[in-house]
Amino acid sequence: MRVKKYKAATMQEAMKVIRSELGQDAVILNSKTVQTGGFLGLFTRKQIEVIAAADQDDRPRVQTKEPAVQSLPDLEEKADIEQPSAGREKISDEIKSLKNLVLSLQDEDRGFTVPAPVQKVIELLKSQEVNSAERTEAADFLMGEWYRNGSLSYEDLLQKTEEYLVGKLHSERFGRSTSFRKFICLAGPTGVGKTTTLAKLAADAMLNHHKTVAFITADTYRIGAIEQLKTYAEILNAPVEVCYTAEDFKQAKEKFSDVDTVFVDTAGRNFRNKQYVTELMNAIDFTEDAETYLVLSAASKLQDMKEIALQFKVLPISQVIFTKLDETAVSGTMYEFLLSTGMGAAYFTAGQNVPDDLEQASGERLVSYMLRGTK
Repeated sequence: MRVKKYKAATMQEAMKVIRSELGQDAVILNSKTVQTGGFLGLFTRKQIEVIAAADQDDRPRVQTKEPAVQSLPDLEEKADIEQPSAGREKISDEIKSLKNLVLSLQDEDRGFTVPAPVQKVIELLKSQEVNSAERTEAADFLMGEWYRNGSLSYEDLLQKTEEYLVGKLHSERFGRSTSFRKFICLAGPTGVGKTTTLAKLAADAMLNHHKTVAFITADTYRIGAIEQLKTYAEILNAPVEVCYTAEDFKQAKEKFSDVDTVFVDTAGRNFRNKQYVTELMNAIDFTEDAETYLVLSAASKLQDMKEIALQFKVLPISQVIFTKLDETAVSGTMYEFLLSTGMGAAYFTAGQNVPDDLEQASGERLVSYMLRGTK
C-alpha cells in the first residue's frame, strides 16, 4: 500500500492531485484544516491537509462516486468486525503501521521557511522589545520586499526596515522649534537627569543661539540638585533663583524680565500634589510663555514611561526628551512609546558632558539607535 500526505488550498484541489498520482481507487485516510506558517507564528495560512492511500497491485476495486473519508480508528474497528479471525491480526498490525506513518507525516515540517536574513531582523526587533503586532507588520513588509526583489542580504533588509519604521513615525513631531519661548520647563520624575539636561539646553541656547539665559529651580527637595544647578549657572555666568513658593516664582519672573530664555527645573515628586501644580500654572502661562518637555530615561520600561506621562498630563507637554541612551542597549521602548502615545521627541542625551551629549531628535536617529546601536 502506498500512503502519501498532500496539502492544498481546497479539498477539490487536493483530490485532483491525489487522483492524478494515486489513481481513481485512492482512499482518503484522514483530512483536516491546518495553519501552515514558519517563524514565530508569522505568515500563517489555512490549508487542507489530506492523507491518502492506494493499493500498489492491480486487483479490481469497487469505485464509489466519492472516495470514502474515514479516520484510522474507524478503519480499525471495521476490520475487527468484517475480517475472519485468521487474518484479523495481520490487518490490525497493518493499520497500526498506517497510524504511525500518519503521525510521522503530521509531525513533519510544514514546508514554509522564513528566509534567514528576515528571521535575523525579526529577532533583532524582538530583542529591542518591539511588540509582537509591530514585528508581524514589519515581517510582512520584509517578506514582500524579499519576494519582490529576490534574495536580499541582511544589510539590505536592515536598511529597508529602517526606512519602514521611520515612515511610521511623524517626522514633524521630532526636533524642537527654532523659536525660543520665554520659559523652558522640564518636568519628569526624580533621577532621570533633568538638571543636567537643563544645563545642556541652556548652554546650547547661549553658545549656539546667542541667547541670554537664567535658571529657576523649584526642586527644593534635593539640596544636591540646587548645588548642581548653581555650579552650571556659575560656569555659564548665568543667574539662578531658588523658588519655594508661588510668590518666589513671580518675583523670579520679574527679576528675569530682560533675559531671553529662563530654564525652569521642577520637582518631580510635587506633581502628585494638585495644589503645587495649580500654583505653578498660576505663576507661568504654559500656553503662551513656556515650552514644557517631559524628561524620560531611555532605560525605563515602556509601562513606566506611560505611567509617568499620565502623571504629568496636567501640563501642556510639548515634546519628550529622552535621556541616558548610553545606559541601555534597548531602544525599542522609546519607539513604542512615541508610536503608542503620538507624542514627539525634541532631544536625545547620552552622557554627562555639558553641552556635548545633546542632540536633536529625529526618527532616523531613533531607529538607528534601535537597529544599529549607534551611540
